[in-house]
Amino acid sequence: MTIDLPTPDNALKIGTRGSPLALAQANETRDRLARAWDLPYEAFTIVVIKTTGDKIIDRPLKEVGGKGLFTKEIEEALLSGEIDLAVHSTKDMPVEQPCGLLLNTYLPREDVRDAFISPGGLTLADLPDGAVVGTSSLRRRAQLSNRRPDLKIVEFRGNLQTRLKKLEDGVAEATFLAMAGLNRLNLEDVPRTAIDVNDMLPAVGQGAIGIERRGDDARVGDMLAAIHDEETGHRLAAERAFLAALDGSCETPIAGLATLTGGSVALRGEVLRPDGSERIDDTEEAPLEDAGAMGEALGKRLLDRAGEGFFDWR
Repeated sequence: MTIDLPTPDNALKIGTRGSPLALAQANETRDRLARAWDLPYEAFTIVVIKTTGDKIIDRPLKEVGGKGLFTKEIEEALLSGEIDLAVHSTKDMPVEQPCGLLLNTYLPREDVRDAFISPGGLTLADLPDGAVVGTSSLRRRAQLSNRRPDLKIVEFRGNLQTRLKKLEDGVAEATFLAMAGLNRLNLEDVPRTAIDVNDMLPAVGQGAIGIERRGDDARVGDMLAAIHDEETGHRLAAERAFLAALDGSCETPIAGLATLTGGSVALRGEVLRPDGSERIDDTEEAPLEDAGAMGEALGKRLLDRAGEGFFDWR
């Protein structure tokens, strides 16, 4: 197979958001492509695109448009040919994609767990009654309210560094971040406690880098195939099908995590009322080739159990 590989004079353009974490993910993608195809870094150009979600940091996502706020401008640049591929945090990706685009390449998944961050090194169990915790995630808010209804939760929008600064400024006594983000940025000095997935099930796609391309771009498709991690792909097929069946968005507290054992994929899914007053979870297992169908079936089963109005605020 002969591929028209990029050169420093005709570089492959990688689109990304501009946060330190987004840039780290774009650089990891570039590095893996360069190694896989024995190319110099100069054969790739990283293009920073500011999204609406990056500009609006004073309101919850559910009030201004949901997950698509972090992808719209990047996907428009991809469709127009301004960039050749786009690198995303998979947990930020809507399940519905614009016509003509494909999200079917994933890098090896990082730590999926949530991290509890407290300047004093406290754990979640150590927090006193009425303590203030900051988070912008409806999932984390609902899970925390379900587990510790005594705590006060305040809005904490912004990238990882912004949220750490708010914590330093005393806006809250603790917050949550993804372990994957801390690891990718080598932030070993940030005091954190990793939360077991049995205590706080992560967001669908957490810890996974997804790479999006134009569906008719065979050259980029062939290049990306060399760095695609099949295990992560199977896990995400189950998780994102589960999310799609639930019509998941930033307005719905949903968690899901798939794991592989031999030739099977197991999925645990969870839905919560936004106020955390009720939680429903279940598990399913299927052969790898049925990962998507299994995820969809589990999502529909939880939706049936939840009933009409489950995701409405009380």
